[in-house]
Amino acid sequence: MAVFTSVSLEQLSGWIAQFPLGQARAIRGISSGIENSNFFITTDTGEYVLTLFENLSAEQLPFYLYLMRHLAQRGVLVPEPIANHDGDILHALNGKPAAIVTKLEGEHQMTPQPQHCAAVGAMLAKMHLAARDFEIRQPNLRGLPWWRETAPIVLPHLPAAAQQLLRDEMAFQESFAGTDVYRQLQDNTDGPLYGPIHADLFRNNVMFDGDRLTGFFDFYFAGCDTWLFDLAVTVNDWCIDVDSGQLQSSHVRAMLDAYHAVRPFSAAETQAWQAMLRAAALRFWLSRLYDFYLPRDAEILTPHDPVHFERILRLRITSPAPALY
Repeated sequence: MAVFTSVSLEQLSGWIAQFPLGQARAIRGISSGIENSNFFITTDTGEYVLTLFENLSAEQLPFYLYLMRHLAQRGVLVPEPIANHDGDILHALNGKPAAIVTKLEGEHQMTPQPQHCAAVGAMLAKMHLAARDFEIRQPNLRGLPWWRETAPIVLPHLPAAAQQLLRDEMAFQESFAGTDVYRQLQDNTDGPLYGPIHADLFRNNVMFDGDRLTGFFDFYFAGCDTWLFDLAVTVNDWCIDVDSGQLQSSHVRAMLDAYHAVRPFSAAETQAWQAMLRAAALRFWLSRLYDFYLPRDAEILTPHDPVHFERILRLRITSPAPALY
């Protein structure tokens, strides 16, 4: 959520007249993240979040925005896009697609305890189930096809040991994607194990008020993929010791048990779990390598350290995965 495209209060004041929000009173850029230009805005009716989309096209954006509205209307705690006077939720500002969404209360929980992990696990399962009847379909744009494109780009920048790790893990994930177990995650006869996922549910994309979860946000990496991959992404951030990357058993158990209580795991998911933890680590190692070695200009930009997810990937390869249930 860096700022690549600036928006002044004067520009906002004229543009916001199309919404039932009153006059714009203040605008402030948000520094975290690296994909879109994000701002907190204050109007006569309250505080909201304005996003200008730097990479996603106007054709891709309905999936994200209508998914958020779909979830919000089904009791999942997510920001809801604000419609203008004509009922539209996708707009344009300063030459970029743009949207305004409600601002969640609370703050990030950057040192989560087991009770926070349990709350996230339960809400994630509720989100997966609530999105089953969402009609728009869009693939996970940072899935295996993107890994295939990105790995050769970042490979020359890496030292020999990291190059070997990347080659080996890509070969493993390509092989796993061809297995019957993986196919069962996508086409399970006993019920869906696949659908819209958040795909980026890190600590800084969730809000808490004390121990009370107040919402998930930043759905702009969402896409259709296996629910287990979404859970693996979440576990790899919420349930680890940040310095070492090691899983914390109490945190993992709390999240998995809370998820399973809402949406029970399948036999295929238990077989795929370690591979999915590896896949989730690979996806974020690749994206951080790309952002680190091929950065884009931005007014506010804090690139993430790719070594963090290299460390996590090595651990997920060598350490047995915790039992799903």
